[in-house]
Amino acid sequence: MTDVYEEFLAEYPDYTSTHAIDAMRAREYRRLDDQHHAYLDYTGGSLHAESQVLEHAKLLNAHIFGNPHSASPSSHSMTTLVEQARRAVLDWFNASPDEYVAIFTANATGALKHVGESYPFSPGAGLLLTVDNHNSVNGIRQFAKARGAPVEYAPLTVPELRIERGSLDAMLATPSTGPGLFAFPAQSNFSGVKHPLDLIELAHGRGWDVLVDAASFAPTNRLDLSQVKPDFVSISFYKMFGYPTGVGCLLARSPALASMKRPWFAGGTVSFATVGGRACILYTGEAGFEDGTLNYLAIPAIEVGLRHLQSVGIDTIATRVRCLTSWLLQRLVLLQHSNGHHMVRIYGPTTTDSRGGTIAMNFYDPDGHLIDYRRVEEMAGAAGISLRTGCFCNPGTGETAEGITEADVRAALELDANMNLGRFLELVTSRGGKSAGAMRVSFGLASNFADAHRFMQFAESLRDQTRLAIGSVTCDIAEGRAIRDGA
Repeated sequence: MTDVYEEFLAEYPDYTSTHAIDAMRAREYRRLDDQHHAYLDYTGGSLHAESQVLEHAKLLNAHIFGNPHSASPSSHSMTTLVEQARRAVLDWFNASPDEYVAIFTANATGALKHVGESYPFSPGAGLLLTVDNHNSVNGIRQFAKARGAPVEYAPLTVPELRIERGSLDAMLATPSTGPGLFAFPAQSNFSGVKHPLDLIELAHGRGWDVLVDAASFAPTNRLDLSQVKPDFVSISFYKMFGYPTGVGCLLARSPALASMKRPWFAGGTVSFATVGGRACILYTGEAGFEDGTLNYLAIPAIEVGLRHLQSVGIDTIATRVRCLTSWLLQRLVLLQHSNGHHMVRIYGPTTTDSRGGTIAMNFYDPDGHLIDYRRVEEMAGAAGISLRTGCFCNPGTGETAEGITEADVRAALELDANMNLGRFLELVTSRGGKSAGAMRVSFGLASNFADAHRFMQFAESLRDQTRLAIGSVTCDIAEGRAIRDGA
């Protein structure tokens, strides 16, 4: 691999500025090389460093920590660490505590649910989503619909899978009733597209509140909330630095948070509650949203993880991910079978212009038949490569990429009321060779060139494979268009 690596460095000289990551990987993630494992699922979840776990365990074993919300010594010690972690999160995102609050949640989905259930949706305050959104954002529409609020989707361009600015501009300018909440991802968890953050200011100028899903963006990019000011930001810590799981965060601007109306109260969120009087008084700020007992023993590990990221440097990670992504993209799009037919279809941009280190794709056999991505995942696993397959909880982007229409979906549902992903794949494939899913590789904190090269070797091993396809449908990969055999 030495010659290939030297060629890579010549092509991407910026990569040499990231060599500190190689030393960090050897020290903190040696299990990857010891087990000869190529981990390519950083969008699914980052990996933890050995020192994160050891430092966290040392902290827990050296002190007596009790449940917060009390004045006892053990409780006070824990409360101090929780608030210290809260300040560290605000500092990482350069968010002024005078403007933003950090609400700890069980995960990014929990953060989004807070917004969905508490935002003041009404027939005059609707929800505008982009087709490219994680299902945890799509799910907010159920809260909006329950309150009679209009729900609309802004479309994507094909094949780049970027937000169609003309359509979005019109929808922001002329909402069906009145401005409400506009939600979009800073980076797509499906295609890796980085959607422009200037949409925040544009939407604010039209009177909308803005929710940014930063779960896929924050692990490899700097989000500076002194420069862009969304009203709500959902964060996943395990996607940023692998450990701990079970803790997410909602960053909320104080004015937007004050307009929220919680549908219930719980232990920890009320300063006063009475059974006889059937009344309660909710805490203001973050305390009014942190239901029950926080995952308090895990929360100090957030500050440990942020220090780990700081030691590596988010800009250094971004440079490395960009170089690896560009190298792999360029080679995947050139892959051909011996008969000249393309092997791979990339979903979204084929360059690193406004895109991150997430690459979604499907493979095709020499006759243009779609190869079942589930079979590809099985083969990759046998080769010691961890990647992800499916629709990645982002059905809108996949439907747009494959041209799956509402009619396709309704026809599939009518044929099988007990739908699951496997059955949906079969039914949609039968309607013109469209795939209901794909495979995804993604780079992150501890990635190196060997990981990218391992996957490229695996992809090349599928050349001229003829027994892995599904259905009797071919696909013109260059055009992204399905063609019936004999048509």
